[in-house]
Amino acid sequence: MASYNFLMQATYDDANLILKLYELRREETLRKARAWFGANFNAASAEEVMQKYPPGSPENTNIRMVVSYWDMVASFVTAGVLNQELFFQSGGELLFVWEKLRGIVDTFRQMTKNPQQWANLETVGNAYIKFVESRGPEAFAAFQAMMKAVPASESAAAAKP
Repeated sequence: MASYNFLMQATYDDANLILKLYELRREETLRKARAWFGANFNAASAEEVMQKYPPGSPENTNIRMVVSYWDMVASFVTAGVLNQELFFQSGGELLFVWEKLRGIVDTFRQMTKNPQQWANLETVGNAYIKFVESRGPEAFAAFQAMMKAVPASESAAAAKP
């Protein structure tokens, strides 16, 4: 994985990029995809994803839109374009998305024969977990428990900005 400086000082450019990313999240199609993903996406493997949400389906489009958006955002962090700590202070949805994907990333990489599938999302998602745990040793476990306990309708509402 790329090496980058997590300790760089945040700049006004970082803040402006975060604001732009937030603005993009408010776009209607992405907003609907995020709401669907938060409320409905649940799969234990790449095969299950393909079965439940086949290519060409609206659900598959939603998944690809959400995951590609957050992988793109993560690429800004891994490339050093966006200050990681500043992003972590306001980008909690990335962790939510990573937690939903974490258990299936290996099977997706095998299926696509792409060992770098979602690599940026993985790098930043795992760093985010460490960040959350550094703020409170039990915070990530509590986050995971909340994700499991939230009914689908509330999960969809939580995905909205």
